[in-house]
This record gives sequence, structure tokens and C-alpha cells, in this order.
Amino acid sequence: MTEPTETTKNTSSKKSKVASEAKTVEPIVEMQAVDLNRADLYINRELSLLAFHRRVLEQAKDETMPLLERLRFLCIASTNLDEFFEVRVALFKQQVQVGSVQAGPDNLSPTEVLNRISVAAHEFVDEQYRLLNELLLPMLEKEGICFLRRDQWNDVQAIWVREYFDNELLPILTPIGLDPAHPFPRILNKSLNFIVSLKGKDAFGRDSGMAVVQAPRSLPRLIQLPTEVAEHPFDFVFLSSMIHAYVEDLFPSMKVLGCYQFRVTRNSELFVDEEEVDDLLRALEGELLGRRYGDGVRLEVADNCPEKMVNFLLRQFKLTKQDLFQVNGPVNLNRLVSLPEMVDRPDLKYPSFTSSVPTNIGRNIFSSIKENDILLHHPFQSFTPVIDFVKQAAADQQVLSIKQTLYRTGPDSVLVDALVEAARAGKEITVVIELRARFDEEANIRLANRLQEAGAHVVYGVVGFKTHAKMMMVVRREGKKLKRYVHLGTGNYHARTARIYTDYGLLTCDENIGEDVHKMFMQLTSLGHGAKLKKLLQSPFTLHKGMLERIERETENAQRGKPAHIMAKINALTEFEIIRALYRASIAGVKIELIVRGICCLRPGIEGISDNIQVRSTIGRFLEHTRIFYFHNEGRSEVFCSSADWMDRNLRKRVEACFPIENAALKERVIEQGLKLYLADNTQAWILNSDSLYVHATPKGDEPAISAQQTLLQSLAEKVV
Repeated sequence: MTEPTETTKNTSSKKSKVASEAKTVEPIVEMQAVDLNRADLYINRELSLLAFHRRVLEQAKDETMPLLERLRFLCIASTNLDEFFEVRVALFKQQVQVGSVQAGPDNLSPTEVLNRISVAAHEFVDEQYRLLNELLLPMLEKEGICFLRRDQWNDVQAIWVREYFDNELLPILTPIGLDPAHPFPRILNKSLNFIVSLKGKDAFGRDSGMAVVQAPRSLPRLIQLPTEVAEHPFDFVFLSSMIHAYVEDLFPSMKVLGCYQFRVTRNSELFVDEEEVDDLLRALEGELLGRRYGDGVRLEVADNCPEKMVNFLLRQFKLTKQDLFQVNGPVNLNRLVSLPEMVDRPDLKYPSFTSSVPTNIGRNIFSSIKENDILLHHPFQSFTPVIDFVKQAAADQQVLSIKQTLYRTGPDSVLVDALVEAARAGKEITVVIELRARFDEEANIRLANRLQEAGAHVVYGVVGFKTHAKMMMVVRREGKKLKRYVHLGTGNYHARTARIYTDYGLLTCDENIGEDVHKMFMQLTSLGHGAKLKKLLQSPFTLHKGMLERIERETENAQRGKPAHIMAKINALTEFEIIRALYRASIAGVKIELIVRGICCLRPGIEGISDNIQVRSTIGRFLEHTRIFYFHNEGRSEVFCSSADWMDRNLRKRVEACFPIENAALKERVIEQGLKLYLADNTQAWILNSDSLYVHATPKGDEPAISAQQTLLQSLAEKVV
């Protein structure tokens, strides 16, 4: 018998090892075949978004909340609904016009979606005005904050209002009588207007019977009476009331039979074929002018407007009764949003607070980052370290370049000021500006021009993909080497919203993360192929796949009888493949806890399919904006933060960054404060049931009341007054 060769020995040894390992691998339990394409497993995206807006509106009822903050939530809900019509309803109207019958996972056609939206939106608006008229206005009046109607003005107040009208309003009003020479005017999107019914002839013998008065955009919609004429601490008059009171002055020798507010909401989506334009900035500038006069999608009119005039307006805007909203009060409730700033009543507002700065941040931000990664949890922790990061980089002679993405920054950004100074100082400044950030397009165009004038390299991202990633990289010479310092975040580089949005930001000099961010910037500014990243997941390349792989790994662990757990905190969950993967994980026994602020198309609690999935939404003082993903991974937990939601647009049509939290202490912080605390919230949380309805969470029995936001304020903020 011949001796085995070395090769056969190794081969035999390997086979033996594989066989041995195979015996120790737990078998995967086969799942029963379930049709995960059933329409009843999915909640309609638009109706889910309306449900979120309804939860925002519900805050106006919360008796534990300061009164002026309740009014603010009413205004926020109104603004949210405006955007919903401008964007989402407009999209479905276009689909119906072109005859589309394409349905989503819920199997609802565009026509069916519009019908259901109409019912839900009318109920929403009715509730808005009921809350305003029956609840908030009487409560404000008890606090000495009054909105005086025309029949409530005393003689002194009437004289003051008359003088204001004559001096401030009348000179800039332009009434337009309607006749063949004066056709119905172009009405600006969401502007305040009046349709006026007239009797008699004007100086030229014309008798059209109707006119339109457009309220000047340059004047405030809410005017405070001076203390010498006010009867209460805070007396206000609507601009619309002044126009109603003295509208006859605009039509001498004619009789005004009626004057009624109206407002039209228009399609505000921009269409630019990026592959057909040579200059995206110029193309957007031209398109922005047309946004103000897009197709009408909604008409709001005073509820006392005669049917004849309502039908006339509907014809002018090519709308139907389904698009009509007759309201008992101001046609734009968002006019009231300025009230909290006009009323000096701290007791009727949220307590002020001072955000803290982590103790491990010293004077030199680069030295602090070198010692340890820094995790910032806004707004409880200050945004100042991020600003200091850019300012110090701009002033540091060892810093050679700064690269940053900008999606939304605000009109007066200290970050942009620092970038401008750095560019003027001769540093290499590269800024990727997303010109198509909805409703911030004009501001971003101005921003791009300003940075270019300072000498910065400005690029507009990638054709067909919005750049939504929040990242900044500073390259600094240290000795004979160049070192990268990076900031990655879940939110925008916007100092104001950092006070009202919850977000995470990571400051690190990890070499692999720095190299990944460098590669992402190279992708955005050059035309080369994307390089493989070591630690970051990136849309549209690896993020979607990376999430699915991790969900599948938890699924397989559960099938093998191992502990399996997924937690995620996101703004929206709509992506079909992710939802199906979560259903499969639930069927396998994975514990899945989701905190989804807004849209959620997944239906939890369905027996045998999603009964291992819990979905909740948190609505409170701060807009929940963090995106966190946790995977148990057999005890070697993975935690990621990201600029992306689990939405098709984020995973396939945007440039997004998803970054790991690897420092053990910081990872534990994110798990405890960013996930588990919110899962324990029983005062500001809403639980999604299998019937797609949200139920407000309340403490049970002797449970203590827990508010995640309030707990974080108390534990992280420096001072709450």
C-alpha cells in the first residue's frame, strides 16, 4: 500500500474539517410558503403620510403642552398639508390625466388613491378648524391673546384700523374687475385672494359683477394693535379683516354684495431633464419661475362663499368639487405661526434650554478627535462643535482642503461663511451642493454662486441622483503625512434646524472611514467608477444590499434557534424589498422593533406574518430625524447611522452615506438613548396596529410616564429653564 502524498494528506484533512464543521452548524428551519405580495399586507403610502400629519395635528389637543406650542403644531400641520398637495396630490393628478392605472403594493390605482385622499383630507381640514375655533381661540382669549373680528372693534380701534388701511394697505392694493379686457388674473401659489361680488357700473359703464383682490405679499397677515388702543394684553387683527372691512373703498360708486377669501394650491414639483440640459443651475432658475403658477390641485374658500362664485373659481382653476375645501376661518392657518414670536409669554411656550458640549472636546477640535471619536446628539448636544470644526479648519495653516456636501443650510450659514473665508485664504474648498433640495432650490442657487465667487470648487452632484449624504472631510498636514478628519451626520448642516431636529453627528479620524469618505467625494466630483468602500454603506450601490443582507442574517440566525433582533429608527419605511425581508424575518422569529416617524407601508401584528414586528411613531417638541439601524449579529452587535431612510428614493435614487458606530461606549449610547429609550416612551409615542390605525401610548397601571425627548433634555442638555 502506497503512502499518501502531502497533497492527498492536506485534501483529506480539509474534507475532514469541513465535515466536522458541517455537523456543528444548526439546521435552518424551513418557513412555510407565504404570499408576501398580497395587497392587504401593505399600507398605502399617501394615506400613511396623511396619518402622520394627523398625529402632528393631534398635538394641538395635548393639554400637557404649552398653549402657544399647541397653536404652533396646528400651523405645522397646515404647512405639512400644503406640501402634501403641492407634491403628492399633484403627482397622482398627473397620473390620472395621462390615464395611468399602475398600482402600488397596496393595489390601489391613482384614481382610488385620490378618492381616499379626498375623504381623509376633508376630515383633516374640518378637524383643523374645529380645533382652532372651539378650542385654541377661546383658550388664547382667556390668556389675553385675542383676534378681533370686525364686529368687535370699538370706536378707537376702528379708527386705528382705518388709518392702517389707508396708509399701509390701500396704496398697494390692485383690484381687478373681471371683463373681456381684464380676464381672470394669474393667482400665485398659496397666496391670499378675495373674490368680490359687485352691483352697479363703474366710471366706464362696465358691469361685470365680479372682481378679484390680491392681498399684498409684502405685508404681514397678522397685525398687532398698539397698546394704546388694545383692550387686552395682546390684540390682533387679520389683514384679511381689514380688506373685508373697507373693500368698498376699492370700488367707488359700486355696491359690494360679498367679499370672500380664497387660496389655490398648485403643483410645485420641478421638471428638469438633467440629461438634456447643459447647465443645471440655469435650467432650475428658469423652472423656479414657473413653480408659482403650476396646475391647480386644491381650492380653499370661505365657507360662506355662494355656490355660484365657488363654481366660477373651480372652473378658473380647472378643479372639481373633490378639490374644494370650504373653511370656517383664515384660508391659510399657517398665518398664525408668527404669533408665538409676537407674544411675550414664556409661560405659554416650551422651556428654553442650553445644549451641552461633550466634555471630551477641548479647544483644539483636531486634538480631541484624535483622542477618541466624538458623537453628538442634537439638539440636546450643541451643533457648535461642527461649526468649530469648519472654522478651525478654515483658520488652520496645516489644513490643505475641506470638502463638504450641502443639502439645506439656511440663508445665513456660519458654516458657509467659514468655507468662503477658507477659499479666499487659498485652501482647496470643494462643495457638493444639491440644487434640487425641494423648496430650497433658490437658496442653494444663491449659495452656489457665492461660493464660486470666493474661489471654491462647486459641483451639483450626479445627474439623476440627489446628493443627500451629510459628510465633511478636512485634510490636514501633520508632520510628513496627511491626515483626514471626517464629520458624518444624519441631518443637514443647518444651525437652526439643529435646534429643533434630533440628529446624530460623528467626528472621527478613523483611517478607513476617512478613505471611504474620500472615495465618495471622488465619485461625486469625477466621472470615474465607484471604488469599493471598507466601512461605509452607500446608496445607490451598497446600502440597499447591505441592509437586506443583515436582515437575512438575522433571519437565518432565528431559523437556527439563535437570538435574533433588529431595531431601526427612521423617518419612513416604504421600500418593498425591505418590507418583504422584514416579513420573512418576523415569520422566522426575529424580534423587530421599528420607530418610524412618518410613512410606514408595513402592516405589523398580522398573525403568522408580522406578529413579531412592533411599529411606533414619536411626535414631540423636536422633529425626530435620526436614522439608526441595529442588528444583534449573535451578540456582536452592529449599529449604523445614516442620512437615508428605508425608501426607494433613498436606497436607489440618491447618494447617501451610512456609517458604523464602532466605539463600544458610543455604540451603547446609541442603543440606549437612540433606540431603547424611544421604545420605552409611553407619552409621546403612537403604536401602529394591524388595522393601520395609530393608538396613542399611555402609561399602564403603575408604569412611570416616560418621554424620550424630555429624558434626553434632562440628561444631555446643559441647562433647561
